[in-house]
Amino acid sequence: MRIGDTVILQKAGDVIPDIVSVVKEMRTGKEKQFKFPEYVEDCGGPIERIPGQAAYRCVNKDSFAQKRRKFYHFVSKHAFDVEGCGPKVIDVLLDANLVASFDDIFTLKRGDLLELPRFGETSVDNLLASINKARHVELPRLLTALSIEHLGEETAHDIARHFGLIERIATASPDELMEVDGVGDVVANSVHTWFRTREHEKMLARLLAQVTVDSALVGNEAGTRLAGKTFVLTGTLEGMSRDEAKQRIRALGGDVSSSVSKGTDYVVAGENSGSKYDKAMELGVAILTEEEFLKMLS
Repeated sequence: MRIGDTVILQKAGDVIPDIVSVVKEMRTGKEKQFKFPEYVEDCGGPIERIPGQAAYRCVNKDSFAQKRRKFYHFVSKHAFDVEGCGPKVIDVLLDANLVASFDDIFTLKRGDLLELPRFGETSVDNLLASINKARHVELPRLLTALSIEHLGEETAHDIARHFGLIERIATASPDELMEVDGVGDVVANSVHTWFRTREHEKMLARLLAQVTVDSALVGNEAGTRLAGKTFVLTGTLEGMSRDEAKQRIRALGGDVSSSVSKGTDYVVAGENSGSKYDKAMELGVAILTEEEFLKMLS
């Protein structure tokens, strides 16, 4: 594929555009080959592509570019969900040297923020209120927020449910982590290494001094009616967001997966369901309408 090419797309999953092919007969000769740079200023050095993976990444894992992106993720919807603290706000805080570590978010002072450009009293008060609200975080969200390599949102929920407490996860061996269904040696070693890194240990200790980790929804304390059942969500639900649906499934002891397999128990199909619906039909997996799903939850 070249810059200026005409391509054929298909929808992979629910929304991801998948390039099927390049229409080479439509080339005009003006198309240009794309070459990834070897050196990126934001990384302060070279970038690399690990064989078998699609992404190019900074060789320097402590680059400012990666730190910036990790901060974006830390405050995002699926992590600490700090409302009103998007990338532009994070950029201002980083550039003003008000934050250097995740825990610094929770030590920001009103006077410091009022000194920043375009920060009025109302915006400062709203930001501090959002930060205070985020001090109470569920264990899976905390795990997700830490940007542990190879650890995705669903696996973070599985690990949180299995261990129940951040202290147990921090001291778990790779073999103990692999006891969690769906966790292989790559994820287990990545999680184990992250918690054994001295810099991470210090940061986590400071962060835990600022926040309260809620383990109440971890495990099956809120119910066991869906224990052992795996759900896949596809399409748009009218009565709730996808995040709300996931939370309610997990609160009843169920699991949520992002892909359909023979081990899937139910596919919840909303409006404009994608290829997951077709996969469920092919494998004979039970398909629930939103109404049927709501009845199951209640």
